[in-house]
Amino acid sequence: MHRRDFIKLSALGGSTLAIGGMITCAPEGSSGAGEKQPAAIPEFEFHEWTFAQFSEVMESGKHTARSITKAYLQRIEDVDRSGPSLNAVIEVNPQALEIADKLDEERASGRIRGPLHGIPIMIKDNIDTADQMLATAGSLALTDTRPADDAHIVERLRAAGAVLLGKTNLSEWANFRSEKSTSGWSGRGGQTHNPYALDRNPCGSSSGSGVAASANLCAAAIGTETNGSVVCPSHQNGIVGIKPTLGMLSRSGIIPIAHTQDTAGPMARTVRDGAILLSALAGPDPQDPITQDHQDRIHSDYTRFLDPEGLKGSRIGIARNLMGYHEGVDALMEEAVALMKDQGAELVDEADIVTKGDYGSASYDVLLYEFKADLNIYFASRGPTAGVKTLEQLIAFNEANADTELPYFGQEILIKSQAKGDLGSKEYKQALKKVKRLAGRDGIDATLAKHEVDLIIAPTGGPAWFTDWINGDHFLGASSSAAARAGYPNITVPMGFVHGLPVGLSFFSTAWSEPLLLKVAFAYEQASRHRQAPQFRDTVEYEAS
Repeated sequence: MHRRDFIKLSALGGSTLAIGGMITCAPEGSSGAGEKQPAAIPEFEFHEWTFAQFSEVMESGKHTARSITKAYLQRIEDVDRSGPSLNAVIEVNPQALEIADKLDEERASGRIRGPLHGIPIMIKDNIDTADQMLATAGSLALTDTRPADDAHIVERLRAAGAVLLGKTNLSEWANFRSEKSTSGWSGRGGQTHNPYALDRNPCGSSSGSGVAASANLCAAAIGTETNGSVVCPSHQNGIVGIKPTLGMLSRSGIIPIAHTQDTAGPMARTVRDGAILLSALAGPDPQDPITQDHQDRIHSDYTRFLDPEGLKGSRIGIARNLMGYHEGVDALMEEAVALMKDQGAELVDEADIVTKGDYGSASYDVLLYEFKADLNIYFASRGPTAGVKTLEQLIAFNEANADTELPYFGQEILIKSQAKGDLGSKEYKQALKKVKRLAGRDGIDATLAKHEVDLIIAPTGGPAWFTDWINGDHFLGASSSAAARAGYPNITVPMGFVHGLPVGLSFFSTAWSEPLLLKVAFAYEQASRHRQAPQFRDTVEYEAS
């Protein structure tokens, strides 16, 4: 499928790509003939540590927030800046150690803010922070000003005691600039690399967040999603990604694509850590009315829903029409189904979303309309000194700086968006109504009711493709679109490896079903234990089949 067609049908990024032949390297963790070996990297004391482990050593006095933060800053130097040169971190926070020191003082005085106290977290570079860091969506057009205020989710992170370690690279403008884009590339940040095979793509748009969490450059990270941009880079980098219900997390202070789909979400190495982050991020915001409209649906602690026996008695639908694009992925899916049955779940076959493919064109129109309207509102928030104040000016900036902003692909999506009318347009209103009905009521909700299941599962995507600046991304298949367009939650958990490349399993259901999804996803994770840290190989050897 050509990316232009995929964009129109699936509206934005996060899926899989055809691999150009049969991969023949040995599985992860082995030493196969012809396999490139990982680069020598200094040992990292906090390798694969969880939030609970950090809290324990800080409570005992063995470590402090400063010592942990300092170790992560060195890890970024060793792995992201040199060594494998992952290029996941667009900037480190010059105030990170200062924040850590203040949190250590609080701990010493007996004040502990919660399970995130003193723990280093990365955030995506489209999330505002009122500090010395920028927020640019990867674009050079926004490097001349800094946000005046923290995004609401950043306020909540600070209040929870997290150390803001830095910003992560992303697919520029959250992968909504060109129909032939390369995920993980931005004009400001360059190209992010997949830590399992450096010549393969990390997916996007939350590329740097996925890589940073997977490669132990931070304890966990925050990404954003419009369609697949949390779950795809999570699955392709072997971590857990949580895309929450629209309205659970505030959208204020986040550089937008579309207000009817955008949300931030946790990206972590375990479901429990993801649930802790979700608890910290979720909450009402006066500047985002949808979060206040549904504040009674938001829980203060999502870890209480985690149950290692959570698969027992669950009725789970298998969306077969979201499979079939890669035999290795399908094989892992069958293994996952067998494991869930062994754990006491009832699996219902062919619980397909029959509206799949019926709303892609309408969805693309919705994003084009909302991007123009929402981005112009956001630009106004950057103040009168900002060099770019409208989408039209952004397009002109890119044209004037084509050598740095347009060296590999264009900005045809921006141009199409600029050509759209306002949100009062009949075309926009009809398209939005169609998308929400076909993805939600007649899509996921109808499937749940018809097959009498609690949730639906499908592969998140396929193995990582080669990064290709000439041809762009080459998507093969994905399961993110229905939940993304409906505004429903979606959780991806590592499902295994296809010849050394990680693949995720998605769990999704109706709005506000996070407690159920976390329960089942956690039980699957505990029973399967598929997470393996990357080894930073240069490539995965393959030969044409």
